[in-house]
Amino acid sequence: MSSEEDLLANYKKAYDNRVGFGLRPALLLIDFCQAYFEPGNALYSEVDDAIASALRVRKAAREADVPVILTNVVYHPTGIDGGRFFEKAMPLKNFLKGSPMGAWGPGLAPFDDELVISKQYPSAFFGTSLASTLTAAGIDSVILTGLTTSGCIRASCIDSMSHGFKTAVVAEACGDRHAAPHDANLFDMNAKYADVVTEAETIAFLEGLRT
Repeated sequence: MSSEEDLLANYKKAYDNRVGFGLRPALLLIDFCQAYFEPGNALYSEVDDAIASALRVRKAAREADVPVILTNVVYHPTGIDGGRFFEKAMPLKNFLKGSPMGAWGPGLAPFDDELVISKQYPSAFFGTSLASTLTAAGIDSVILTGLTTSGCIRASCIDSMSHGFKTAVVAEACGDRHAAPHDANLFDMNAKYADVVTEAETIAFLEGLRT
C-alpha cells in the first residue's frame, strides 16, 4: 500500500462523511484581486484557471437566482486596521486603499445586485456582517470559491461551518501559489469542515435549482 493509500484509509476510519449542498445557498467569491494575477508581484500565483472556474460557477448561480457575494481586502492607508495580520504578512501592503493591486481580477467585476464585503483578516466572516446578512436572508449554506486555498479560503471555510452553514468548497475554483498547500488544505477541509466538490457537481446542483 502506498503512503497516499495509507493516508486515505487512515482518514476514512474517522472522516468519510458528506453533508451535501444546502437548500438555500449563497456563492462566495473570495479575494479574486489583481495582485494575484500581476506578474512580478509578491502575491502572484498561477490562478487563471481558478478564476475562470469561479466565473462559470457564478454564471450558474446567477441563472438560479442564488445570491452572489464578493470579498476583497481593503486597508486604511496607514494599515492600522490590519492589526497583527498586516504586521506579519508584508504583501498585504498591496491592499492599502487606492492600490491598483486591490482591483478585481481579470473578468471579474461585481454586478449591481451582488454584495461586496471588504475585510481586513483572512476569514470573510471575521469582523464583517457576512454571517448576519446570510442568516437574515434565510441562507443555510455557502459555496466557496477564491484565493488562496491555504489562507482565506480555509479561514472562511472554518468560520462558515462554525456559524452553522453547510459549506462546499469548489476545488477547481480555488487557487494557491503552490500545489502542495492547495491540495493539503482541500484534503483537510474535506475531512473536517466542508464538502470539497468539483465545478461540474456544483454547476449541476445550481442548474437543478432552476427547475
